Amino acid sequence: MSTHSATQVTTVAFTANDLLQTALKNQEGTLSDNGALIVNTGTRTGRSPKDRFIVKDSLTENTVAWGEINQPISTEKFNKLWDKVTQYLANKPIYQGNFTVGAASKYQIPVNVTTELAWHLLFCHHLFIESNTANSKKSWTIINAANFKTDAKDDGVHSDAAIIINFSQRKLLICGTHYAGEMKKGMFSVLNYLLPEKNVLPMHCSANMGETGDVTLFFGLSGTGKTTLSADEKRFLIGDDEHGWSESGIFNFEGGCYAKCIKLSQPNEPMIWQAICNGAVLENVVANVQGIVDYNDDTYTQNTRAAYPLTHIEKRVLQNAGGQPQAIIFLTCDLYGVLPPVAKLTHEQAAYYFLSGYTALVGSTEVGSNSQIQPVFSTCFGAPFFPKPAKIYANLLLEKLNQTHCPVYLVNTGWSGGTQEKGGQRFSIPTTRTIIDAIVSGAIEQSNTQTLPQFNFAIPTTLPGVDNKLLDPRLTWKTQKDYQYYANILIKAFQNNFQQYDVEQIILAAGPTL
Repeated sequence: MSTHSATQVTTVAFTANDLLQTALKNQEGTLSDNGALIVNTGTRTGRSPKDRFIVKDSLTENTVAWGEINQPISTEKFNKLWDKVTQYLANKPIYQGNFTVGAASKYQIPVNVTTELAWHLLFCHHLFIESNTANSKKSWTIINAANFKTDAKDDGVHSDAAIIINFSQRKLLICGTHYAGEMKKGMFSVLNYLLPEKNVLPMHCSANMGETGDVTLFFGLSGTGKTTLSADEKRFLIGDDEHGWSESGIFNFEGGCYAKCIKLSQPNEPMIWQAICNGAVLENVVANVQGIVDYNDDTYTQNTRAAYPLTHIEKRVLQNAGGQPQAIIFLTCDLYGVLPPVAKLTHEQAAYYFLSGYTALVGSTEVGSNSQIQPVFSTCFGAPFFPKPAKIYANLLLEKLNQTHCPVYLVNTGWSGGTQEKGGQRFSIPTTRTIIDAIVSGAIEQSNTQTLPQFNFAIPTTLPGVDNKLLDPRLTWKTQKDYQYYANILIKAFQNNFQQYDVEQIILAAGPTL
């Protein structure tokens, strides 16, 4: 910890426990009964996408997909705001450390972090990979001034907060928000911009490994089960959120997990439950005066979070990486109740559904989202974090699939037999886990299949441990008329969304048809 200028960078000199004790001393949070730090992030309980910008200059002008997600800001405005924040922090206690992102040494990036709050650096200890290496010319710098409020008019931003990435200067500026996820997602966006040029596919996915070294990837947005399903007691966790796919295989971008914990239970998510201890960070959860947490209480937000290092996971892959994947799972939470619990995709269908990124918005990670569950299409299962044109990532995925012949499955963790609003039942976690087990073991390949009309993908007719009736979504509805009505709504939504993409005809033809 330092009282020097915010631009000075030191090596990581304090342990996670030091930062925990400092955060408690500073009254930044309270302690839960199991030793986790409970913090509240105020009005911003999630990411602020409308406050996120990328500096538009000669480097990024023609390489970023500009629009509502990737909003431009000038170098001049960025420099002025960076200087204002630096001056603001100059006479304040600040917390500094050196980290890296990317477990593969060939592709990792050094990151120097300065935070105004001790718990924010504790979060970095958990989510980034610790490093004692000296500064390098390739280092990125993060400044997080959580209590600094921007002036929208003077600073050229939209509110009293801003998250700005400057690729030319290798800087990430965060101010006006206490939500720690902006740091991790900011560096994820950086890797998503840089790695495709190195023939590495950056992915918003979790990954785990079996006893024999077989790797499975889980793509999906918040609430679909990406973290829950990858935290499998029968397998070894590589990571829960961000990975790269190189010529050597899969590697984690992070050194920890940032798990959603609304309605967390020990029976359904034992690995996550056990990991929340000893200095883990709990964001926006509700606890009583004894520090006992009620994970079912969403008083502050549905987007309650737990940040903890991978060392809190007993069954983990120590090298934080694995070989080529043997199975890829696209998790979707279908609120219309018309998608099957599992379907096998061709590689072209995989590209189509990868670009579509369809799911339901369940407990959104974004500020301002209401609690109502809504359908959403998020490019590459993570639209807010991918700066380059979507086609670049889809082509890389197809290239990797063609090289490895890895099977891809669409798994619906949402509703069946009716819509979310009208009588549908959500698939249980045990049912979904049984399906995942069949995928990772290869048992699903032994099942007979049929083609589901209109969606045109293969679905198993039988699967051990799963009610056969559940496997065909048409059989779970009371009337075929109702099923067809909502299937047509979803298919039309897919087609309308896909009009934004300029792709080869073979990918376009792989989508659902009316």
